[in-house]
Amino acid sequence: MSNIAVAKRYAIALFEIAKEHNQLESVEVELRIVKTVFEENKELGILLQSPRISVEKKKDIVKEAFSSASPYVMNTLMLLVDRHRANQVTALVDAYIELANAERGIAEAKVYSVRPLDEAEKAALSASFAKKVGKSSLRIENITDPGILGGLKLRIGNRIFDGSLKGKLERLERELIRN
Repeated sequence: MSNIAVAKRYAIALFEIAKEHNQLESVEVELRIVKTVFEENKELGILLQSPRISVEKKKDIVKEAFSSASPYVMNTLMLLVDRHRANQVTALVDAYIELANAERGIAEAKVYSVRPLDEAEKAALSASFAKKVGKSSLRIENITDPGILGGLKLRIGNRIFDGSLKGKLERLERELIRN
């Protein structure tokens, strides 16, 4: 079974438990923190994969690192360590977020702009583009990219909406070459 499928199974189990206890949002917040810790501290993942360290010692490390986590998140992490699947933590978090977003009708979006967007601009983008992808709203991550020259570029899932000046210039260039 592929690693993605394994992570998704754990994510579904955690999602069902969180949904049952009305804690979708709080579990998601905790999981985002866990993912950040694993991404910023690659040594933690390496340590949890080491065959030289006992499972009990690995559990102690996880308990200490995430002592403020809810029992649902902690039990999931302990289960991953027990089953030698600590390398699946970030994939599990991504799968959980995807499930939680689908439940709430939210899509993750990356917006590239020359300058940081304010909250009103993000809200306007969310309102206009959420309908185009069949969602009620967007959770926007704004990425500043002076290379786009002007305008905006949105990435929602595997869809890209390119209204950037750079994108328009590239399309114009292709059109001129074609003719």
